[in-house]
Order: sequence, then structure tokens, then C-alpha cells
Amino acid sequence: MGRPADEAKNGLIGRTLAFVSRSSRRFSRGALVTSGGVAAILFWVGCPLSAAAQPVIPGGDELRALYATPEDVADGKRLAEASCAGCHGANGISTTPGVPHLAAQRPAYLYLELRAYQSGARGDTAMNNAVKFLSDDALSKVAAYYASLDPAPAGATNDATLAKPDPVQAGKTAAAACAGCHGEAGISKMPGTPSLVGLDPQYLVAAMRAYKNGQRKNDMMKSLLATVSDADLNNIALYYALQAAGRAQNPAVGDQAAGKAAAAACAGCHGDQGVSGNPATPSLAGQDAQYLAAALRGYKDGSRTDAAMQAPAAALDDTAIKNLSAYYATQQPEPPKVRKPFTSAEWAQRCDRCHGINGNSTDPRSPALAAQRVEYLEKVLNDYRTGVRRSPAMAAMSAVLTEQDVETLAAHYARQQPRAFVYIIVAPK
Repeated sequence: MGRPADEAKNGLIGRTLAFVSRSSRRFSRGALVTSGGVAAILFWVGCPLSAAAQPVIPGGDELRALYATPEDVADGKRLAEASCAGCHGANGISTTPGVPHLAAQRPAYLYLELRAYQSGARGDTAMNNAVKFLSDDALSKVAAYYASLDPAPAGATNDATLAKPDPVQAGKTAAAACAGCHGEAGISKMPGTPSLVGLDPQYLVAAMRAYKNGQRKNDMMKSLLATVSDADLNNIALYYALQAAGRAQNPAVGDQAAGKAAAAACAGCHGDQGVSGNPATPSLAGQDAQYLAAALRGYKDGSRTDAAMQAPAAALDDTAIKNLSAYYATQQPEPPKVRKPFTSAEWAQRCDRCHGINGNSTDPRSPALAAQRVEYLEKVLNDYRTGVRRSPAMAAMSAVLTEQDVETLAAHYARQQPRAFVYIIVAPK
């Protein structure tokens, strides 16, 4: 498998040992060994290396930093002390909020990000100016220097952030007070009371807020919701959206066939057979017939205000209202297209696929997250979410993150113990 000691004598392995991409076609993994808490992954290289010759770098220019000699690292240190230490701290450990630690960061990743700042693909005036006139050789050496340093210590645990409850379970707990009227799991058994399943959270939250602020007139609902926080409103709506959809278990009086004909005028907003595809518009399928009839009468007489509903409701007589309500009450509701939120542990498992277990990346192109500054991690995740920072892979991952997900993930990785991975290139036998 080769002799690492011989390679070290040739100058290829100094304080900074070579990092090799697992995805490079020129290399294959040999073995993982540990000593004194440091993991070393040995690789076979497709051709023998020597200090006398400049190695051919497979995979791209960013891998040049992986072959850094002690002299390269020393040059990188001088450059870093002159240009980087003022913001990123001595030895790459930042003391400035929002400025990331660079110590022990993966070298190919650092090189690629420095190139992005240099080209303007990544915007930050201070960083753009700092690297504007540096050569590729200088960028490689700076990356190799920071990769050679001991990592920052893990951050303190933010117990308040990490202790945030699962939103679905929190919604179930908060919704316990609703079951007496709206039924277990939100399926009404009380005539005149709406079912809460099959409704998009966006609509249900808006409806609850309307009761809370008096826009919808119902003294009991206003009183019940008066002390419910916005977070609990969101959790309640999410809980009901994830329950199995079923019809209200109350009688529906009216001519369903006539109601079906009249419902053609409603399908544009409320969907075919009453299943809405618009998060802001309620589904009517399976809803309690007496509640639907009361709502239509409210729109007709003005006690419920909605410009889009007032004109259609005004044209309905009481018989048409009963028929429409009976038709919709017999239709099969469908759950809204809402994803059950991942727990912080489930999100971390997905992030670890690229960033390594507990954020200790083993790929030199993928950044380590362990022990990074928490507010920096929050900013980066939000930048990916909003498109300020671009990456197809990260955009797909971060697009569905909530603010709570971002805070919890950032806290999780900031408190992880960073590990020093040493990748040693060895020649084949």
C-alpha cells in the first residue's frame, strides 16, 4: 500500500497533509486508521510522486492546495497574516460575529470560494477587495495554510434553540381544546361546526386570525383564540393538515344533483368536487353541510366579508344554498399537499451526506460545518434559501427550510466537536 514515512521524507507530507477527493477517478480509498484522535485516510495514487517533480493534479486546479509542501504552507501563512487575520482572527479562529472560522476548513473548498470572491460570483466587498490581486498560486497556499490549522472549539449549546418542540406534536397539544367542537383529528361530529381536516395551513391560519381579531364574528372563537400565539396557530394548522381526511359525520339536507350543477360556478376557485389547489382558498369537499350553508348566508347578508364571495352568494336562494352544501358535504376530501417537517436530527442526517458525520466533511470540496460560528451558519442557510448565494444542491435542500429549521440546524452544527482528518497519498506497490 506504500510507505507514508517515505512520502513524508520527500516533502509531500508536512504539517499539512494532502487531501484527496473521494470522487476523483484517479484515486481510490485504501483504509482508515486513527491515532491520538486524528483520523487518517490512506489513498492509492495512480502514479508515483516525488518532491523533485511538480505533480500532475487530477480533478481540477482547486486540488493544487491538497499537494501543499511545508514551504507552501509557510507562504500561505504570511499571506493570511497580511490579508485575512484582521477579520478571520489569528490562526483562522474568528472573534467577529458573522465572520466564519477558517481554521481546519477543507482546502479545495476554501480555494473555490476565494476564486468565487475574486471573480465576483460571490459578493462581499471586503472579500472581493482582499483577494482581487492574488494569484492562483497565492490562493492555493492560503487555502492550504488554513486547512493545516487546528479547528476552533465547539460552540456552547443553545438549549433554548435545541429544545424547541416538534411543531406537529405542539399542534396536537394546542388543538386538544378544539376537539370538543371540531371532533377528534378535526372531523366534525357536531352539525354547524366545521371540520378542520383537508384545509391548507395558509387558509386555516388566516381563518383563525380573522376570528381572533374580530374580522369573523364569533364570540366563542374570538375568546378561545385570544391567547393563542402565532406559533401555535401555525402548529395547529399544520397538525390538522397532516391528519387523514374524512367527511364530516353529520346529515346533509338538500338535492345533491342540483347542488352538483350549481357547483360548476364554484370550481374555478374551490376546485373540482371541492378540492382546492390554492393554499389561500378552502377546500369544501367533506365539509359539514350546515356550516357551509351558514357561511354562504353570512356572505350573502354581509356578516362575513369577502369581496370574491359576496357576489356569488348574493345570487343564491336558500334552496340553492342547501343543495350546494349537501353536494360538497358528500364529496371525498383530500389532504393538502403539506410535508411533515423533518426533525432537526432528520435534517442533520441529510446534511451529513455531503458535509460528513456531525459536519466533519471528508470531501475536500465540501465545507466542514462542525464548530462553525452559529450566526454565520444561519446567514449562509438563509442566503441559500433566498437565492443570495447560489448552488443548485443547496437551493434544493434549503428551499423548504423554515426559520426554526435554520436556527436549529445552525445550533446543531455549531456545537459539534470538530475533527482533524488527515488524507495521506501513498504510492501503489
